[in-house]
Amino acid sequence: MTIHSSVDDGRRARLKPVTPVAEITRFGATTAHAAAGVGRFVVHTVGDALQGRAPNAKRVAHEIRTTFEHLGPTYVKLGQLIASSPGVFTETLSSEFESLLDRVPAADSAVVRDVFIAELGAPPEEIFASFDTTPIASASIAQVHTATLHDGEEVVVKIQRPGISERLAPDVAILERVAGLAEISEYGRMLSARHVVEDFATGLDAELDFRIEADAMREWYECLRDGPFGDRVRVPTVYDEFTTSRVLTMERIHAVRIDDAAAVRAAGHDGVALCRNLLLSLLESAFHGGLFHGDLHAGNVLVDAEGTLVLLDFGIVGRFTPRTRRILRQLVVDLIVRGDYESAGRAIFLLGAVHRPGSTSGSAADIEKVAAPLSTTDLGSMSYTDLGRQLAAVAKAYDARLPRELVLVGKQLLYVEKYMKLLAPRWKAMADKEIYGYMAGILKEAERDRRAEKSSQG
Repeated sequence: MTIHSSVDDGRRARLKPVTPVAEITRFGATTAHAAAGVGRFVVHTVGDALQGRAPNAKRVAHEIRTTFEHLGPTYVKLGQLIASSPGVFTETLSSEFESLLDRVPAADSAVVRDVFIAELGAPPEEIFASFDTTPIASASIAQVHTATLHDGEEVVVKIQRPGISERLAPDVAILERVAGLAEISEYGRMLSARHVVEDFATGLDAELDFRIEADAMREWYECLRDGPFGDRVRVPTVYDEFTTSRVLTMERIHAVRIDDAAAVRAAGHDGVALCRNLLLSLLESAFHGGLFHGDLHAGNVLVDAEGTLVLLDFGIVGRFTPRTRRILRQLVVDLIVRGDYESAGRAIFLLGAVHRPGSTSGSAADIEKVAAPLSTTDLGSMSYTDLGRQLAAVAKAYDARLPRELVLVGKQLLYVEKYMKLLAPRWKAMADKEIYGYMAGILKEAERDRRAEKSSQG
């Protein structure tokens, strides 16, 4: 997986180098905030115990979320994963963290205005016919304002938080050290914690230049536009004349968040169709386009009045090489279509995921335990906790380290899982006619790849 851009003119914003003093200072502040959060938790827990009450899960989740918010933008970004992953974290914790998707306290309006002037050379009230100083959304890296162009077109203006690079860099340095310690554990090794943090840092680095996001947005849509799913998804139009590394101006699209199940149903949209279209667009962009959206949290996936999916925030994208796409096609077919777990084991080994594979037949039995629920269990009742335990068992036996690009895809599937459970809890994806047909096409491509490989070896 790579974070990419066509921008390479030396102006790209990057995370600043971290001095030992800065890292130590930030570590002290992080420890203080964490200790304060633990202190609040202990006080409430003791209070509940003295009154004969069990610990309040909502209160605990609130304290954790408050601590993340106090820790700053890096931890807010981590909190967004919790918000979109109730299959891994509890529903209570995920719900509490939803405010971190787009409701983080806004930056000072005067300072944000200074950023805008520095980037575009004039204040927003001159550039636009109207500009609302109150943001409609505020997240870890930037906040979003509404505006109107002089021709009457409605737009949204994404403005980067001032001094964000200086705040992110020390946190990333600390997380890198923590990741090194995490790899002592089975889960840490399986997820390749240091690589996850490395990709996280690279993603943050890319998010600091909005021109990269604009390029990725256009490229992603180009991958899908002329294909079978091009009319089911869309991205906002970017206004390049009002876009710089720290300001991004886009078409305003009136839509609802995909996780707002009540609004989606009230608008008359088909939950199964939405989930099907999101899954197919993810598969198509990864397997054929080679470029996929790397941050599908609920604030970045909307549904417009026509039921078209609107994808936002392309600050993080992943790219599969042609070789990786071939191996992944084979892996998916072996796991879900053929049930050929020995071949799946060989594909995982080729991806570099297993460092101590043992015998192919032995690993096949363990892989089958992990993969079987994918094709036999209703999405609404699948236990991802049990699946996690099985993956940990495989990791322990074969020293499995998931490739970084697969970790990023896995993160997107965690996001999609939530939307499926909200909008189509009884839907069996692999039994769906269109998805089955898509996978049949992948099967044909995998067989073609196999024949080509045998031909080249013969």
